[in-house]
Amino acid sequence: MTITKRFWISLIFSIPMLIGMILMPFGIMVPGSEWIQFVLTTVVMGVAARPFVQSAWASFKKHHSNMDTLVAIGTATAYIYSIYAMFTHQAVFFESAAFVITFVLLGQVFEERMRNNASNAIEKLVDLQAKDAEVMRDGKLVQVPLSEIVAGDIIRVKPGQKIAVDGVITEGSSTVDESMVTGESMPVAKNIGDKVIGSTMNSNGTFMFKAEKVGSDTMLSQIVELVKKAQNSHAPIQNLTDKVSEIFVPVVLSLSILTFLVWYVFLGATLASALIYAVSVVVIACPCALGLATPTALMVGTGRGAKMGILIKNGEVLEEVNDVKTVVFDKTGTITKGKPEVTDIVGDDKQVLAIAAALEESSEHPLATAILDRAKTDEIPAATVSNFQAIEGKGVSATINNQQAFVGNDKLLNDIKIASELRDQMIRLQDEAKTVVFVGLNREIIGLIAIQDAPKETSKEAIATLKSRGLRTVMLTGDNERVANAIAQDVGIDEVIANVLPGDKADHVETLQKQGKVAFVGDGINDAPALTMADVGIAMGSGTDIAIESGGIVLMKNDLRDVAKALELSRKTFNRIKLNLFWAFVYNVLGIPVAAGLFFAIGFTLSPELAGLAMAFSSLSVVTSSVLLNKAKISGDVKTA
Repeated sequence: MTITKRFWISLIFSIPMLIGMILMPFGIMVPGSEWIQFVLTTVVMGVAARPFVQSAWASFKKHHSNMDTLVAIGTATAYIYSIYAMFTHQAVFFESAAFVITFVLLGQVFEERMRNNASNAIEKLVDLQAKDAEVMRDGKLVQVPLSEIVAGDIIRVKPGQKIAVDGVITEGSSTVDESMVTGESMPVAKNIGDKVIGSTMNSNGTFMFKAEKVGSDTMLSQIVELVKKAQNSHAPIQNLTDKVSEIFVPVVLSLSILTFLVWYVFLGATLASALIYAVSVVVIACPCALGLATPTALMVGTGRGAKMGILIKNGEVLEEVNDVKTVVFDKTGTITKGKPEVTDIVGDDKQVLAIAAALEESSEHPLATAILDRAKTDEIPAATVSNFQAIEGKGVSATINNQQAFVGNDKLLNDIKIASELRDQMIRLQDEAKTVVFVGLNREIIGLIAIQDAPKETSKEAIATLKSRGLRTVMLTGDNERVANAIAQDVGIDEVIANVLPGDKADHVETLQKQGKVAFVGDGINDAPALTMADVGIAMGSGTDIAIESGGIVLMKNDLRDVAKALELSRKTFNRIKLNLFWAFVYNVLGIPVAAGLFFAIGFTLSPELAGLAMAFSSLSVVTSSVLLNKAKISGDVKTA
């Protein structure tokens, strides 16, 4: 039976007793009210309270105690004593047992509802999947259910349609709204060769794409699974709560017995009054709020992160983030874009680019790709070439418009002179760690093209944000020192460790850990050991599967600014856990003396049912505190209130 059903049964059978309590001060007594209370409370104890008793008994047999132990002992004591009192014509308090169960279940209903809301927010993403798609079968486009799509299928997507599964565009172009998966608010331009994500929304163009990942392998399915695991994980601080509960329950039971003895033996209170104080101590001390403090904050924090495109894999990460002193970055694909691009053209831009593009058209070298991409962007048509030939180790040459054209590296300077002005430009560009390509006509160099794996537009801002929070930033790269230093200077990195072999990255992270906890940000296969070694591994979502698997945090947007957001969200989630635990402890510490009757002289006491209500509100306050994490300001998150 669900917690909600148990709560409603308990509430419905407790309300008649509440009516009886309201009528009593007016001298209105319901005939046979004690027997009515006995029957109603027996139903509550037999149906709604049964799981508490079963859990407490199971723990007792293992020589342990838990929160249910206090609820079971408190309500059972009130119930059994009331049966005895009924037969001996003394005052009964069946309603105390019934209302304690009702209010405890009320707190659990709040918890369950919040847990469901957090889980449903993620599961709604799955419901947003396309139900079918237009798939090419036997040369024709046919409508196929999502479940029948297989890897390798060619699928057509029209404007306004959802993309069915993960794949790569083979024909056409468009812009795609990926906000539901990556948290990126702006539509992303997609062309042939670009990857598309299942369940995202196509905007304005029609395109064909080849299905790569289907079913549970799609990015969305993996995100949902990842978040579910995170929400069900434990932060190490939860172990402290568990240990406290282990000690807390026997201490509370001892205090309850002591309270009874003091009131009954030393202060001469009636058996009923002494029992009421003892039961109130047990009920108000029930550490339900302690149990809720960690999981509720963890669920809200990880759910909020998922909406921002930041996947926090488990609760352990939250605790480690709190003490991070150094953030270490891989260079290629993390700080930089991961592919070379033309940054500077010296000379007549159109002529230089047209010659270079014409000669590099058939090359697959990354530098040639960068030149061709720039020519395409600038809409410069490649010139017609003939007599194409390679200049061994130096470049290529060909005839263009009856002139001998050439493109190559600095080894060409052994054979061809370069003007002093161009030489000065060459030195300047090389000092900026850019690769210089020489373009010439008729044995004369007419221009230079500088190519570099440039930093992402957001890298400088991201590094500045981290440094403003007192974090030390380090670049760890296999690239040469001059290139690494130029990139580091450009984006503001504090320290550079260059010429690092892929297998040695983890060793360098381990060395840095001697000076404090380290977060490592990377995206490649060679980053996986370092991501695992670091106290907090942050994997870029565009990276390899093994890197993503190795990271404790995954950034779906491939935007370095999300590193700061991820660290801030993790800190705020962990701080909310600590705040919840603090108030839960304070509540128990302050509540027990009141329940024990220490303030009886000033008329300040708590009956068991009021203690139960107070405990329910304690749980509600912890849940509310966790939910408010959704409103906490995270720098740079435009969706934050």
